Amino acid sequence: MPETLFKVDLTKPMNEQELPGHNRWHPDIPAVVSVNPGDVFRIECKDWTDGQIKDNDDPSDIRDVDLNVVHVLSGPIHVNGAEPGDILVVDLLDIGALPGDEWGFTGIFARENGGGFLTDHFPEAAKAIWDLQGIYTSSRHIPGVRFAGITHPGLIGCAPSHELLAEWNRREKALVDKGGPPWKPQIPPLAALPNPDKAILGTLPSSEFDRVAAEAARTVPPREHGGNCDIKNLSKGSRIYFPVYVDGAKLSMGDIHFSQGDGEISFCGAIEMSGYIDLHVDIIKGGVEKYGMVNPIFKPGPVEPHYSEYLIFEGISVDEFSGEQYYLDAHVSYRRACLNAIEYLKKFGFTGEQAYLLLSCAPVEGRISGIVDIPNACCTLALPTAIFDRDILPS
Repeated sequence: MPETLFKVDLTKPMNEQELPGHNRWHPDIPAVVSVNPGDVFRIECKDWTDGQIKDNDDPSDIRDVDLNVVHVLSGPIHVNGAEPGDILVVDLLDIGALPGDEWGFTGIFARENGGGFLTDHFPEAAKAIWDLQGIYTSSRHIPGVRFAGITHPGLIGCAPSHELLAEWNRREKALVDKGGPPWKPQIPPLAALPNPDKAILGTLPSSEFDRVAAEAARTVPPREHGGNCDIKNLSKGSRIYFPVYVDGAKLSMGDIHFSQGDGEISFCGAIEMSGYIDLHVDIIKGGVEKYGMVNPIFKPGPVEPHYSEYLIFEGISVDEFSGEQYYLDAHVSYRRACLNAIEYLKKFGFTGEQAYLLLSCAPVEGRISGIVDIPNACCTLALPTAIFDRDILPS
């Protein structure tokens, strides 16, 4: 078994760990361990909420979750020899649950605490607890469903440079100041700007804490460095090529998902879990310029659930409330595809909340099927039929 370089105690919050991680991005957060190119090692991770969600039937912990805490990450890891302009090559060798913690959760956030993709339709908090049995999972909260997961880190990336961090903060503040498109409600908010409240900054000296906490970027979105990409197919056997912005790269990771559907639509929408990741790292010197890299490049591995029959739901860019036509808007189209699938599943005895949670965490396939046929973008959601214990086809 690879040496475990970052261990977690699930009974303690991240800031009380023997080796604390972090929940913000900043180049000045010190690395906690160092590795060499070619090394293989294990990193343990807490769930993204730092243990705020419990294995019970009460969704009040989802309703009351403190989003200033998220996401808690393990790292940073200094890779010896990595320099700005290099590519850090990261192989995901194995991913799994921590022994004795083989369960996960999926949640719908309440409108007044973050909301989600379909907040206007599902404003109240809800959750489903999933029991993990090898590669399979089932939930007492969504009966009649069992499926194989595709375990992956929802969040992995390298530290930004000071210049890149400043650019993130500039453009995201400009977005908030400008406001969103007419159809965009302010829940969820347009962006999560720097917020020092509940910031965890690893082993940073206390004399630097206030400055870094005020500048550090939140971990909510994906950015040029990777981050919270939530790509479900980055499972065992995957290789990721990251642009390096600082000496040592400072790789961090967390937000492990047992399973997720494309889009992770309920926001707390994967099967969230604690776990471990076994990694191998290498460096391509000068790779950013050589390959014209702006964002990470991903090579998925060969491991994924094998589902061959799907029921596919289509959505177009027409608002479901007002009937307003939007121009080739994939966001509206995918929302409509999800809503169409939810309405269909309600005819088979699922509540809307159960269907929403299921589409968010089961291995559904989301696609932009057409983005050129004016005025409607066409997005689709493909639901594997074999995950149900009954026939859900029209007849």
